[in-house]
Amino acid sequence: MGSNACACWRIRGHLAPPERHLQMTHFLFIVADDLGYADLGCYGGREDDFGSVSPLLDRLAAQGLKYVNGYSNSPVCSPTRFALMTGRYQYWVRGASEEPLLGSTRGHPEMGLHADLPTLPSMLKAQGYHTALIGKWHLGFRPHFGPEKSGYMHHFGPMSGGVSYYGHTARGPDSDLELDGQPYDEPGYLTDLISRRAAQYVRDRAAQGQNFFLSLHYTAPHWPWETRAQGQINPEIVKDIMHLDGGNVETYRTMIREMDEGIGWVVEALRETGQLDDTLIIFTSDNGGERFSDNWPLVGGKMDLTEGGIRVPYIVHWPKGIAQPGSVCTQHCMTMDWTATVLDIAQAQLPAGHALDGVSMRSTMQDAQKTFERPMFWRMKYKQQRAHRDGDWKYLQVDGHEYLFNLSEDARERANQAHRQPDKFKAMRAAWLEWNAQVPPVPEDARVDVAYTLRDMPAR
Repeated sequence: MGSNACACWRIRGHLAPPERHLQMTHFLFIVADDLGYADLGCYGGREDDFGSVSPLLDRLAAQGLKYVNGYSNSPVCSPTRFALMTGRYQYWVRGASEEPLLGSTRGHPEMGLHADLPTLPSMLKAQGYHTALIGKWHLGFRPHFGPEKSGYMHHFGPMSGGVSYYGHTARGPDSDLELDGQPYDEPGYLTDLISRRAAQYVRDRAAQGQNFFLSLHYTAPHWPWETRAQGQINPEIVKDIMHLDGGNVETYRTMIREMDEGIGWVVEALRETGQLDDTLIIFTSDNGGERFSDNWPLVGGKMDLTEGGIRVPYIVHWPKGIAQPGSVCTQHCMTMDWTATVLDIAQAQLPAGHALDGVSMRSTMQDAQKTFERPMFWRMKYKQQRAHRDGDWKYLQVDGHEYLFNLSEDARERANQAHRQPDKFKAMRAAWLEWNAQVPPVPEDARVDVAYTLRDMPAR
């Protein structure tokens, strides 16, 4: 499919023409939390004393596709999740303007994913899929919002943006976990609880002969810095889950390794039940890495529109759907494009009047070397940031300072080309302004919350 057709999808939100399959595809969409671009071995991550940090994910990449120009819709968690759920730029939903959505919005009727919005799980549910979210929600609080209100038939996991791994608490003494809409708790390390339930979920679907869409949304490797070896609740962490005086690179990598092991349990359950070949697995992160992450060679991290805040891993595994397994794909894409991809493959019908901003990546699975134009846009109230990537070029604004970078030559964003390439700079800025005029403005009362400042630790 040529670039003109893809541009049409981008503008009008259309999906690719469906192809009939005898067997409906299952979907496993895995989202890590605050994972850095180079944390995984297959993206250049270094081994720890215990060996490879991500052996299972590395194998999935070796047997599937690895995308090296993939981005999150936002450099902070909840806005990206709004985009994933809707397949649209997150700016259309008021709650997504919070950077990020905090517990202080609890009870606010506008601060969440509204039940009347078409979502990825609701559209797949209408297509006959069993839908589940096992893991983090972070899209608004009761009574107005919840997973079952937005298309999920089953949910286990935390409702807030961050929780302790053994106490399962957010900002209070009670567990933040829910099970199918009800408060819930059980003892254990949260990463393992999520992984075991996900593995059992795919076994149950096989036993019942149901096609499924499973959102497997880990809290790892987000703070607090707790591993399986801790073995019990840490009262000090329960008091303050931000854990600014804790953690180190070794603990952080162990948290990734334990998530990787859990994903392995789910993959093994798919293999044991004969579902693996028919399951499209997508792995990514909600934003770039945080304080202990490895984002090399990128600059910045969570909350930044520099590459380290938004360029994230994308690993795609689908034995029956990838023509050239083991390939590296340079296609530009962002979170909401994978929403469009899943809907495309599932042959789901969009509700009348609902358009996607996301673009299906299905064609890249059929030919990993066949890329197309995919302009992408971002904005943040934090530091008044703007970004626009189109081809090799990126326009960036931070705190009123404007830049132009050729990312094919300078992924680290150190060589500002704005004065050397004034026409390109003006065109990129004009394109961002034109796009920005088409989406709702940043609300004046939108809040910004940063986990730490220079009073807590030096700049990264």
